[in-house]
Amino acid sequence: MKNVSITEKIQQASKVIGQTWPLYSFVTSNPLSGYENLNFEIALKQAEKVLNARVFPDSKIFMAALENGQIEKDVLEEQLRKSGVNKDIEECLELLTQSAYTTMENINSELDRHMAKWLAAFLDEGLAEWSMPFREQGFYNAWRKLIKHDNQISNLLSELPENNIQAIEAVISKLPEQEHLNIFISQLASLLGWTGYIKNRIQVDSQWQKKFPIDLQDYLAVRLSLAEALKLPLSDNSTYDHSAEKRLKISLIFLRSWEFSFQEKLIKSLRPSLKNDQPEFKKPDAQFVLCIDTRSEQIRRHIEAAGNYETFGYAGFFGIAMDYHDENLGVTKKSCPPILASAYKVQETAREQRTGQFEKWKSYSKTNKFKDYFLKRMKNMLPSAFGFVEAAGLVYGGGLFSRTIVPQGLYKWKRNSENPYENYCDTDLLKNVNDCDIQIPLMEQAGILKNAFDLLGWQTFADLIVFTGHGSHTANNAFGSSLDCGACAANPGRHNARMLARIANNEVIRKILATNFDIEIPENTLFLAAEHNTTTDEILLFEDKTKDIHKAAIMSLKADLKKVQQRATAKRLSTKKNSVSLAERKANDWSETRPEWGLAKNAGFIIGPRNLTKKVDLDSRCFLHSYNWKLDKSGKALEAILQGPMTVTQWINNHYYFAMVDNNKFGGGNKISHNITGRFGVVEGNGGDLKTGLPLQSLMKSDEEIYHEPLRLSVVIQAPLNKVREIVSRNPETKKLIENQWIYLMVLDPTEDNMIYDLRSDISFKSRYEEKNERKNVPALLELAKV
Repeated sequence: MKNVSITEKIQQASKVIGQTWPLYSFVTSNPLSGYENLNFEIALKQAEKVLNARVFPDSKIFMAALENGQIEKDVLEEQLRKSGVNKDIEECLELLTQSAYTTMENINSELDRHMAKWLAAFLDEGLAEWSMPFREQGFYNAWRKLIKHDNQISNLLSELPENNIQAIEAVISKLPEQEHLNIFISQLASLLGWTGYIKNRIQVDSQWQKKFPIDLQDYLAVRLSLAEALKLPLSDNSTYDHSAEKRLKISLIFLRSWEFSFQEKLIKSLRPSLKNDQPEFKKPDAQFVLCIDTRSEQIRRHIEAAGNYETFGYAGFFGIAMDYHDENLGVTKKSCPPILASAYKVQETAREQRTGQFEKWKSYSKTNKFKDYFLKRMKNMLPSAFGFVEAAGLVYGGGLFSRTIVPQGLYKWKRNSENPYENYCDTDLLKNVNDCDIQIPLMEQAGILKNAFDLLGWQTFADLIVFTGHGSHTANNAFGSSLDCGACAANPGRHNARMLARIANNEVIRKILATNFDIEIPENTLFLAAEHNTTTDEILLFEDKTKDIHKAAIMSLKADLKKVQQRATAKRLSTKKNSVSLAERKANDWSETRPEWGLAKNAGFIIGPRNLTKKVDLDSRCFLHSYNWKLDKSGKALEAILQGPMTVTQWINNHYYFAMVDNNKFGGGNKISHNITGRFGVVEGNGGDLKTGLPLQSLMKSDEEIYHEPLRLSVVIQAPLNKVREIVSRNPETKKLIENQWIYLMVLDPTEDNMIYDLRSDISFKSRYEEKNERKNVPALLELAKV
């Protein structure tokens, strides 16, 4: 067998696994991304069999959705009839209950146990006190040298081949070639979390990967060698339960009916805004640009209600494909969507006359890093562990007492005692050329700003414009980064907001915009950066080059933002008294399992002007991206939104869906039993597979009651149908998601009195939220592309 054949088969087999992201950058992504070339129904049938996973909600979830009206009965009855199911709703629920999904026995449990042990040792990123030898030689080579010291295995192994391909070939060459691909799939799928993290390390090419390389060939070489030594089966020969076909078909009908019911309610809520009468224009006192994140939807309404303010939605990396160098941690992190390659690096530089403070901050950061390292050594080293714990017990006990009894007070004290580095640092935008960081041309920076205005459909400039990133604050939460900005690769968006504000305040760049792009920014317009803390709903302004003429307006704005915080927390936490205090307590309470809900309940993505959604409370269920079709003559802005933000929101939506329907396989399990391994991941208990998704507490109200509704993403665009059709037809990745039903796409055509069109490939969905005959059903996308 040729080596390339093995490599190709491993590459093909790897499509069954998604990526597992590290805890410090926990990006939500579709765990079945490798199946997106398949129709959703077919993909889920295959995934259930191959991954031994639940792929649709449990019958109890469907039953509860019916009882509380989330699934409308008439919608479900119509879908059952259209699908040729000759059973009523009760009979269908009974069938789902009787033929409920059951997990097949894991024939690889012993092999998984051995592999998890070796992977945890090799992939460690600084947690272990004693590191695994020979790691720099790669996983297979290191294992090959050390396995002889494992008394459980060494006497069972013969001489091992010198490289991973030879090791794989030595095992599978004894088996029929037609079985090889299935063997690879079975062995990769058995530990989805660990193999997903290997896949992530390869994709991201982190410093850890460069120093201690590992790939899926290494993984399979070790695994197959162990399986042969232990005389364990390499593939599951159990037959697939074909009676599951009917269960899967009924489940899809229930899911589709739930999604259609949501869509009807969504369009009905937007209908009053579809009238062509425009509100009287009044120049806003300030304009806010917030992330498209679902949590921004409710805070935008509170900002607009607090004064004469206008808000926009824009992907939270603010169009800057950058990495951010964190002086505090001494590391460089990605701060843009994972689907984008980082073009820039942003770092902090001292402001004029603030060099001394900047140097003190860097020195303080280094001291803190050494202190953390020293304490870790003292706690973990065998000679000092017991004595250190006793000696430091009083100090640690005081901290534990404060975090338990007065978490809100501790939160306030820490916030008030800190001198934010933003007070004396500026962001600096660099590009790496020939291994050197250089300043980028002002023309290129002007292009970043122009692209932002184009995508937002910007027309008027207020005196104050606030680019507002978002981040979260949570204590004792391994998955805390999942609550930060997904568009910034699960990092806070404040750095991107500060960078864009600095670019926009540059007078030379403003002249370039005016001269080259006909964008006139008034002289008195000041751009500020801010951060929305999604746990406490505080919006913190970073004041940069504030002029005297802006000081009164900024003071007024800050006072209004205090009101916004109070109203937003009261609404979100369902309490009228001390809502801010409650939010602050939850943010710093180390026993809090659910400091905030994150993006739970996400189900829609609306691309259009603010007047489309301004009067509607969408209950933080929709991503909102500003877009003005009248200003986008070429369609390039809309195309960029569909290729970037829509793809990211589909990742998020599918991550929540699968973590909800099978939390054991695609989620994070129960927070109570989490143990961090290697600083990058979580296991439940003392070993096993790496957790790939969100914990139960981010999805469930209780052990029995769900919070997140597992629905596919429904995208609504206000734009001419022909323009949308052209864009979709020439973008195969976008077209694939729609044709294969991973997302729904609805178009409100403003040139046809906002007629609503469905672009789907498998069904003709008649409207129940428009008057009869108001809605046109269009052919499938494949047919549309030929028009």
